[in-house]
Amino acid sequence: MTRIDAVRCTRLRVPLHTPFVTALRRTESTDTVVVRVTDSDGVTGWGEAPQVWQVTGESLAGATSCIEEMFEPLLVGRDVDDWAEVTSAVQGAVARNFGAKAAIDVALHDLVARRSGLPLSVFLDGGASTRVETDVTLSAGSVQALGASARQRVTDGFATLKMKVGTDAATDVARVRAVREAVGPDVTIRLDANQGWSPRDAVEVIRALEAAALGVEVVEQPVPGDDVEGLAWVRSRVGLPIMADESLYGLRDLDRILRLGAADVVNVKLAKCGSLAVALELLRRAREHGLGTIVGSMMESHIGVGAAASLVAAQPTSLTSDLDAAWWAVASPVAGGLRYAGSTVVLPTAPGLGIDALLVTGDRARQPGRQDAPDACDGAQRPPA
Repeated sequence: MTRIDAVRCTRLRVPLHTPFVTALRRTESTDTVVVRVTDSDGVTGWGEAPQVWQVTGESLAGATSCIEEMFEPLLVGRDVDDWAEVTSAVQGAVARNFGAKAAIDVALHDLVARRSGLPLSVFLDGGASTRVETDVTLSAGSVQALGASARQRVTDGFATLKMKVGTDAATDVARVRAVREAVGPDVTIRLDANQGWSPRDAVEVIRALEAAALGVEVVEQPVPGDDVEGLAWVRSRVGLPIMADESLYGLRDLDRILRLGAADVVNVKLAKCGSLAVALELLRRAREHGLGTIVGSMMESHIGVGAAASLVAAQPTSLTSDLDAAWWAVASPVAGGLRYAGSTVVLPTAPGLGIDALLVTGDRARQPGRQDAPDACDGAQRPPA
């Protein structure tokens, strides 16, 4: 019998090549907890819990504590063949903590996929594709800066631009116009307000966008996430499609969105729903009810984005997904895994997520007779992405 032997957490700070700015925050790094689950044969599965205070409320310290104090005792010593039962136990062990749950869930799936000799996408649902398209984000900024940034992203090979708006309703239309004029009519532009507008401001701005005929594909999360009634109110008064992101964590949220008619499209994220199985069910149920779908990422590294891209390869979405988070990194913190080729996320053909090693130090592993190492991994040398 092969047993789960160890659960290790490593806190990482991965620098970004360009600041990432939204209506909620500005960051120059990806701050995350990498989780490794290793079995008694030495096979390791990888997962990740990103820190996004303003969205999920989870922190590096909180995710680490949850994994070490609550999930590790559930895993160590268990038969790897019982992985489905173990993942179910993880979901019920604590309330919320969806990023920590997703990290363990993905690591277990990666471990079992590796043992099966299958890429994660194939293991999940027979997905055969190794190439998944992504949009790229344009950080919130001035009218002048956005035009230049948009041209550069098109030069980088991206055909779908996700504009961050919501920082100033009075000038948001001018920002979108500047980007459209910069890139021409053939590039797809979608907007993400990151909860930055009130319902009334949202309707005013979206109607102005419609009147300006700027070719906006969809408007994501125009109002605060917990105001699903407000989201429905906006959708009933505008013509552009509305996407739910921060309003959607799990299946109950989707049921509420459907009941209120609050969205045309939903954005499914592992760090919000906590489980690959839940993510697959969200995508399936959304499609059954006629909603568009994308899979998104927080500011995650190549580990978390690899899992999200594998999900899309297994269950293709109706719109181009939002998988550019790891593209912003100066370099990958792992050997192996995905790579970017313009707007394409290229998944490895190796089993699982195809990750071979962590290229930084600073493990926090609770093992008998082993003293914890420091948490911080800043400044570690990494090869080019």
